[in-house]
Amino acid sequence: MKATWGTLGLAILVLGLGVVNFSGCSSKHYTQPGHTSKARFKATMRSYTVRGKRYHPTYVKVGDTMKGIASWYGPDFHGKETSNGEQYNMHAMTAAHKTWPMDTMVRVENLDNGRSAVVRINDRGPFVRGRVIDCSYAAGKKLGLDKSGIARVKLTVLGFAGKVYRPTAAQKAVHAPVPEVQLSDFGVQVGAFRRYEGAQITRRRYETLAGEGKRVVIRKFVVDGAPLYRVWVMGFGSAEEARDFIRDHGIAGGFLVRN
Repeated sequence: MKATWGTLGLAILVLGLGVVNFSGCSSKHYTQPGHTSKARFKATMRSYTVRGKRYHPTYVKVGDTMKGIASWYGPDFHGKETSNGEQYNMHAMTAAHKTWPMDTMVRVENLDNGRSAVVRINDRGPFVRGRVIDCSYAAGKKLGLDKSGIARVKLTVLGFAGKVYRPTAAQKAVHAPVPEVQLSDFGVQVGAFRRYEGAQITRRRYETLAGEGKRVVIRKFVVDGAPLYRVWVMGFGSAEEARDFIRDHGIAGGFLVRN
């Protein structure tokens, strides 16, 4: 067996590249599997840079999907600390993802052989172009990655906090909204309009520009007795990330908002 170099949950993070500032500690201080602490969870949702590329952890909802290449990592990382503070257990059904929240439950479907596995995100990575998930040895073996090394996969969000979401009959009957994790209330106001049509045009424009994991919403306010429609781009991991968005897109009059 040979572990891939895709996941650098320990090596990169301990060098202080912006996700979490880990300190050496004994095993008794590690987070229990499936129970990422609030402080650690918040830290792992900060934007970070690896090999010159900026990553922005973001919110997801049940049913969200992603396609790409999967790999696996095993013995070389066994027992070391993951991004959420757990000890990596190559025999547990876990995985690393660059942006999805810690403890998100994900179904991984191997598009090459039809196999599937359900994993829990507890690490960051893989930092290799085109790869979307790095599976534990156990998950990789179930998917057939122990033989192929990598494979084309489809990821589907199944739940959060280590639990798979299973709607009740009543929820299905009323088409209840599926759960989602909104990791930040930082946003940017990109426009304000008296006419709703103007706000709609701007929303459509920024839905194209905003990028993965961001939502563009219209908020109605009453100012001087008349409606004012404000267009917000939401889902930034920090005030710094939101300011970068304003600068990078040259948004005249853009400013930070909190949902």
